[in-house]
Amino acid sequence: MKRILVVDDEPSIVTLLQYNLEQAGYAVDTAATGADALTKITANAYFCVLLDLMLPELDGMEVTKRARQAGNDTPIIIVTAKGEEFDRVFGLEIGADDYVTKPFSPREILARIKAVTRRSERVTPTEQQLVRKITIGDLSVDEDRLRVTRSGESIVLTPKEFELLDYLIHRQGRVLDRETLLNGVWGFDYAGDTRMVDMHISHLREKIEADPKHPRYLKTVRGFGYQFGD
Repeated sequence: MKRILVVDDEPSIVTLLQYNLEQAGYAVDTAATGADALTKITANAYFCVLLDLMLPELDGMEVTKRARQAGNDTPIIIVTAKGEEFDRVFGLEIGADDYVTKPFSPREILARIKAVTRRSERVTPTEQQLVRKITIGDLSVDEDRLRVTRSGESIVLTPKEFELLDYLIHRQGRVLDRETLLNGVWGFDYAGDTRMVDMHISHLREKIEADPKHPRYLKTVRGFGYQFGD
């Protein structure tokens, strides 16, 4: 059974999420502080983490940052109260995969989990399977091992960044608008907005381009969207 960690210091929120997640077939662990959350994320292989922003001891941003620095790539969805100050760009930069604001519906939470965990649904390759590796210029994407390198140097991507890059590479040369990318990578039931695409593109460009201001791979086609390569 897939296990999800719910991190929130409001018992009513925890109860709501735990009930609905268990009804959807997930096993649920909970934590009420950032320190406890970080300990559990480190010790367990979670399918996804729902992480409140404002927590005792360590806030959600710091928990995310430390988990990513430790090499943990579990999908993390930041949960914020409407009106709380939350820098979405910084959140993505330190490794959060998505965010949702309170109040939220259980249906929305389940849709977000489904969207950010698509990468986890990949089948682990056996020794008999061929490694699917795509190389374009000095950029190489290993789809089975979920690794990206540029000129032989490893690039650390979040799960959603990897999925976005993989989606773009398979449509090399096509100009894709934001709605197409939002639907293709986040899912048709994703309740987000197109600014999420812009933020992920910007951060992905910072990682894979030698000169992000003059991108070789991730190009902006003004008035239309984005294009990978020529």
